[in-house]
Amino acid sequence: MALIIPKHYQQRLLPETTEVAIKTIKDSFQKKLSAALHLRRVTAPLFVLAGTGVNDDLNGTEHPVAFTIDAMGGKRAEVVHSLAKWKRIKLGAYGIAPGYGIYTDMNAIR
Repeated sequence: MALIIPKHYQQRLLPETTEVAIKTIKDSFQKKLSAALHLRRVTAPLFVLAGTGVNDDLNGTEHPVAFTIDAMGGKRAEVVHSLAKWKRIKLGAYGIAPGYGIYTDMNAIR
């Protein structure tokens, strides 16, 4: 897909300044949304252990990127596809009461 830039477009911020602005807006949005909806931020994993049932199996025909972890006796880990199951597990593990919740920034390897 070709990049389309309007004919008279003028960049208003330098790329570095744009990144700072995006971070400022994101932080403000997260703070206000989490306060309004009673959410707590939690850190999400990039990888999960295979066979734990935490990683979604996508559409059943795709296979997750996986690797072994020598420091864990060769256990197999997978790149996370979705945090849906993981978030439900964390809600229970953290004892999050009804009316409260969690959110995360999903950093992912693609």
